[in-house]
Amino acid sequence: MPEAASAATPTRATIGDSEFDRDTALTARAPGVYDIDLSAGWTIINAVNGGYLLAVLGCALADTLPHADPFTISAHYLTASQPGPAVVRTETVRTGRTLSTGQASLLQYDEEGREVERIRVLASYGDLDALPDDVRTTAAPPAMPPIEECFGPQDGPSPVPGSSAITDRLMIKLDPATLGWALGAPSGKGEMRAWFGLADGRDADPLSLLLAVDALPPTAFEIGLKGWVPTVELTVHVRSRPAPGPLRVAITTRNLAGGFLEEDAEVWDSADRLVAQSRQLARVRLG
Repeated sequence: MPEAASAATPTRATIGDSEFDRDTALTARAPGVYDIDLSAGWTIINAVNGGYLLAVLGCALADTLPHADPFTISAHYLTASQPGPAVVRTETVRTGRTLSTGQASLLQYDEEGREVERIRVLASYGDLDALPDDVRTTAAPPAMPPIEECFGPQDGPSPVPGSSAITDRLMIKLDPATLGWALGAPSGKGEMRAWFGLADGRDADPLSLLLAVDALPPTAFEIGLKGWVPTVELTVHVRSRPAPGPLRVAITTRNLAGGFLEEDAEVWDSADRLVAQSRQLARVRLG
């Protein structure tokens, strides 16, 4: 390769050496106690993204438990997290040969120096590489246009006021069929589909899947709503270690009632495997 061409080729980040890894890295203060400075780079509107926060807690539990891979992780979001110092406390609940279970809390301090719990998590971890290869499923990858026929945040104005720093760290290309909200004509179907990856080219791993399920614009936009849709509870099931390459994320909402909606997400890898599923309950602001 000519020297000029080689110099123009961007270097892809690798797992363990990317902005995502640096921004989810924790410093152990004592057994089960970790310090972290939550990066402002993962904010949307005025709060830190819930998927990034879940990945932070996921990293802490991976360090605490004898197994490294999240199989199922359920988080309750108690108060909005802000960029800046935070403490994560973990506890081992049970350890077994194939699964270990732990819990974790992320805390920050208010203006008077008092601890405020932001998120509480219960999770089970195992070894994804030890799972059998047998797959029996009726699930199918989402039908989406090629990535070059989809559109990202850079192709249009910001849909909501406030920070959108997280979009600079993600590669999101939305299916045009789920982009009616951006054109002032939402479909009302409550669907969102996109090609997904990290902007620096880092391939996905089990911990970054915790970010992927909560990184797309909310389905509420395509229902015809605007503004922040804060997560109340989010449960993620990681089913397989993803193959290299971009992911496909499909999210649907079937029911909005009483000011709350559910979002069911599926994440598919480049080998057409369903690698993660999630369901979250979120609050919407009507009127």
